[in-house]
Amino acid sequence: MDIIASLPAFLLAVVLISASPGPALALITRRAALQGARGALPTILGLEAGLYVWALLAGAGLAALVAASETAYLILRVVGAIVLIGLGVRAWRTAWVDRSATTETPAVPRRRPNAWFAFGEGAVVQLANPKAAVFMFAFYPQFVPADRPLLQTTAVLALLQVVVELCLYGGFALAIGRAGAWFRQRRIRRRLEAASGTVLIGLGVRMAVSQR
Repeated sequence: MDIIASLPAFLLAVVLISASPGPALALITRRAALQGARGALPTILGLEAGLYVWALLAGAGLAALVAASETAYLILRVVGAIVLIGLGVRAWRTAWVDRSATTETPAVPRRRPNAWFAFGEGAVVQLANPKAAVFMFAFYPQFVPADRPLLQTTAVLALLQVVVELCLYGGFALAIGRAGAWFRQRRIRRRLEAASGTVLIGLGVRMAVSQR
């Protein structure tokens, strides 16, 4: 398959995959709603850094080992589930604390978390997702011609995916952030935290019990 001819199919697949519900969209929605688009940017960058690492591992053949190893897959599945459930419990706890206040707070952004913490949050969620390893191992080889080096070509394709997702997720965060004043009302904020916590915990439980 010629790599140029396959680019439209690759880009379409990337857009469809990026738009599918999952931990990435849940994290971005929560961050953008509560801290605005700028607050969501470090999390988006962390998610994309994790994705690029998995892509490089796939190009080097290491992701195939994770996908084939029951032990490695189980370890990543458990770690990923713990991370997602921990984030969900943290959101629930924030919602519970907000319940103690009875008056509406001014619609101003919350203090943004440390950017490195938000970056690490996104990176860990992506790297601790064993399905990312399986996906990379199955997805990228389809678009790498047999006469091209696997690692270098995968690195270029992954960079293209990162650029596409930065645009998509950045636009999504910006759209959510524009409604930030409404989201940051105490009543709405509390419900959003509770809802996002429930989603993250549900995703964590699903990751813990799901098979390949």
